[in-house]
Amino acid sequence: MTRSVWLKADSEVGDWETRKRRITAGIEAGVDWVLVDEEDVERVSELGEINIAAFTNGDVHVMEAEAADSEADATIVGKDGEGDGTVDLPSDFSGSADLSTLRQNGAAPDGGYVRIFDEDYEAFAEAVAAEADFTIVIGENWQIIPLENLIARVGEETDLIAGVRTAEDARTAYETLELGADGVLLDTDEVDEIRKTVEVRDEMGRESLDLEYAEVTAIEQTGSADRVCIDTGSLMEHDEGMLVGSMARGLFFVHAETAESPYVASRPFRVNAGAVHAYVRTPDGGTKYLSELQSGDEVQIVDANGRTREAIVGRAKIEKRPMFRVQAETKDGDRIETLLQNAETIKVHTQNGRTAVTDLEPGDEILIHHEDTATHFGERIEESIIEK
Repeated sequence: MTRSVWLKADSEVGDWETRKRRITAGIEAGVDWVLVDEEDVERVSELGEINIAAFTNGDVHVMEAEAADSEADATIVGKDGEGDGTVDLPSDFSGSADLSTLRQNGAAPDGGYVRIFDEDYEAFAEAVAAEADFTIVIGENWQIIPLENLIARVGEETDLIAGVRTAEDARTAYETLELGADGVLLDTDEVDEIRKTVEVRDEMGRESLDLEYAEVTAIEQTGSADRVCIDTGSLMEHDEGMLVGSMARGLFFVHAETAESPYVASRPFRVNAGAVHAYVRTPDGGTKYLSELQSGDEVQIVDANGRTREAIVGRAKIEKRPMFRVQAETKDGDRIETLLQNAETIKVHTQNGRTAVTDLEPGDEILIHHEDTATHFGERIEESIIEK
């Protein structure tokens, strides 16, 4: 599931300068949407590239007339109406003005906004969800229980967006009932809280890999080969690196060059990944040949515990260097291998931690990621392929 962060920036937040500061902070932090009043759409679009959702009063004819000027990516009904309690809920939802607007053909709003005051509003939010692409729900007296109920009852026909005020609230919303909300609507002026909420969103969307140790069965010097250094636009931590190897089913964990040495400065943006023929794992779970990498491509960063994130390639640096052939055998008896540069700065991960490839010996246990599937043009497939 792809999670999203929405930022509340309508008139309830304050004057335009206050709203502008919040929106600018959101754009810089990487939020997905801002939710504003319809009259603010044009000036919000001038602040930067961002998806804009706009509250509408539900007047379809006004919406049609202003569509060319507003350029909102989505319109939301419910503010100053039944959704936020300004107008009383009808006893029979068939008489609801908000729902009638959502059911309009052509110029109907894309979503509904509902504050959950009690069970009636919870039921109303469920009715809105049946008609809307986006359903924004704000818990008032209760937060978790109504969200749990809606997650359990609402299907995939709508994106459920839960109102939150902190990054920890966002984490709870994303994790509720394991499935979680599709997104959160964050209401805060705190720049750090906006940034932390975006980090929580990114963390929730990341893959976690099962890594295991394989026994080194052979390590030998070979001749020179064209070696690729992957220089990313991100700084990597001491326990991070990439998964690379000659065989897509078995990739070796190679550390980033974060360590200082007496002879070479650290380059924490770099992984010396091996020869041009080898694979590197990508964020979609596929692979790319090292020879194919170029500026702007995405690669997957992984730490020694299997936690992953994405990084943009800034440069792929190819040079002829002397190499080692490293072969290892998994617990299931599968033999895998790769070519790595013969240099003390290239570190793999063994049971003893970071280990220079020049210090590897047969019998050492080296960290790998092993899958039973093959790849074809970087995509995983169920096919019998022999690699040796």
